[in-house]
Amino acid sequence: MAEQKLNQSEQQEVEQTEAEVFEEAAEELIEAEVLTDEEEALTNELEEWQSKASEYLDGWQRSRADFANYKKRVERDQAQVSQNATASVIKRFLEVMDDLELALKNRPQDGEGAAWSDGVELVYRKFSSILEAEGVTPMETEGQYFDPNLHEAITNEDNSDYESGQIIEVLKQGYLIADRVLRPAMVRVAR
Repeated sequence: MAEQKLNQSEQQEVEQTEAEVFEEAAEELIEAEVLTDEEEALTNELEEWQSKASEYLDGWQRSRADFANYKKRVERDQAQVSQNATASVIKRFLEVMDDLELALKNRPQDGEGAAWSDGVELVYRKFSSILEAEGVTPMETEGQYFDPNLHEAITNEDNSDYESGQIIEVLKQGYLIADRVLRPAMVRVAR
């Protein structure tokens, strides 16, 4: 009987130990579930913040690109305004250039007029170099074919020496500024 009581007490001890282990395991499982819930909540919160950070980064990059484009557009517009202002002023001086060319075509060959025409030619060359420094170049039109984007036809004549549509004579020189037509050339065109 003592043996039976001993076995019974051992059995109770084993049962009590098993119960304690069970309790500890249950507590650990509950803690693990709580940690898992907290981890899940923290992971969700982290994902939300990462999403917002990504959204803010995208917005910032878009704003930066928009600003860079705006800056380029403003610079391009300012350059265009400057070029238009320069072209407007230079157009007025082209009339003076035409008069100087006409004076040089009809220059006197001897006497006081010859010395005077040399001075006019010097003024003409200086004026041409100033225009060239501003990017203004005369069009090459003599012998070319008529192009309505570059030329203005004053007359259309029959001429056996030229092909149809070919420029016979330039009446008023045309000019370009930075590959743009500043003033079209006034020309006579063969039919």
